[in-house]
Amino acid sequence: MDLFEKLKKNQGPLGQHSHFSEGYYMFPKLEGEISPRMHFQGKEMLTWSLNNYLGLANHPEIRKADADAARDWGMAYPMGARMMSGNTNQHELLEQELADFVKKESVLLLNYGYQGVLSVIDALVDRKDVIVYDAESHACIIDGVRLHMGKRFVYAHNDMANLEKQLERATKLAEQTGGGILVITEGVFGMSGNMGDLKSVVALKKKFNFRLLVDDAHGFGTMGETGAGCGEEQGVQDEIDIYFSTFAKSMASIGAFVAGDKDIMYYLKYNIRSQIFAKSLPMPFVVGARKRLELIRTQPELKDNLWKVVNALQNGLKERGFDIGTTQSPVTPVILKGGLADAVGVIKDLRDNFRIFCSAVIYPVVPKGIILLRLIPTAAHTLEDVEETISAFEAVKGKLFNGVYQNEEKLKQMIEGEA
Repeated sequence: MDLFEKLKKNQGPLGQHSHFSEGYYMFPKLEGEISPRMHFQGKEMLTWSLNNYLGLANHPEIRKADADAARDWGMAYPMGARMMSGNTNQHELLEQELADFVKKESVLLLNYGYQGVLSVIDALVDRKDVIVYDAESHACIIDGVRLHMGKRFVYAHNDMANLEKQLERATKLAEQTGGGILVITEGVFGMSGNMGDLKSVVALKKKFNFRLLVDDAHGFGTMGETGAGCGEEQGVQDEIDIYFSTFAKSMASIGAFVAGDKDIMYYLKYNIRSQIFAKSLPMPFVVGARKRLELIRTQPELKDNLWKVVNALQNGLKERGFDIGTTQSPVTPVILKGGLADAVGVIKDLRDNFRIFCSAVIYPVVPKGIILLRLIPTAAHTLEDVEETISAFEAVKGKLFNGVYQNEEKLKQMIEGEA
């Protein structure tokens, strides 16, 4: 079979629905200034789908810093990879400031979050080493594990008994190969909102010899007394060997970083291929990240405002009888029962009739028969936004319970935009 012919016949698990989903359910276009109120297909929407946790995307000091940096430096400088011609004092200052903030010896700046995690994993392990990772890890971790040429074991999500069992297997294998063990988990899991049980994972170091990598994309800036993340929240930041986060969430920007002992960061600096062979992060992103970190450090009210909204939203949903799972973070899942038709109907109704924009997840990301609506509260939302949203969810839940979205003709009209 011709390679392209195969791709045309099988569009993949998401692509198979593109004939009716593209532009509305997938690849939607949110327009206007980044805020809780944006426009979708010409209508104003109360939006709960942006990882702008601290409201920094349109903070006036951030907008000025970004604009000034673009004016002063342009988007081209520095040219080339950092190892060759793309290093600057600003890059190194940002690394030091990040290291101080997350309480690690050293930091290495990375261009992207997804690529960063994948590349860190690739650089840390070789074919002799064994990886043990949480079953609900983000796709970037899964892809990094797939690149690993050695053995890997997966443990049931946050199941410490199962992790111990996998560590026993990994230890036996590592003793045979002469390799080491890398355990990988997340600070906050992006779908459920619960934290990785870092404290219990760290406790297993007394019994097993392994190093711990934590992807804290959703925890950095939102969790812990100072916002230093889930390690700080659980009192085990010192025991996290490799701490990773991205600028795409609380920082509302582009870029990422990895933190740890100075000698390990030095090793990564000379061995992480995605950075050695990639253009350096442009100066406006670097200068902008320094300003964002400054505000996170000096304006704790940003995180306080976020958690006021989070608590109002999550407590309000629970009081109205909604299942929000096991979330311990701003990530707020609303778990409903239903299939694909129900999910399509719920989202269509929320957007067209209630002007509420949130993301929906169905099988195979979650079990069959489950609809997960994911809300991302931010410091920019208001308590009025919360009440409006909960009221809309109550109305939709009633329709779902009464089977309204199972009506094929009504559903067809919804999909085609006739309702």
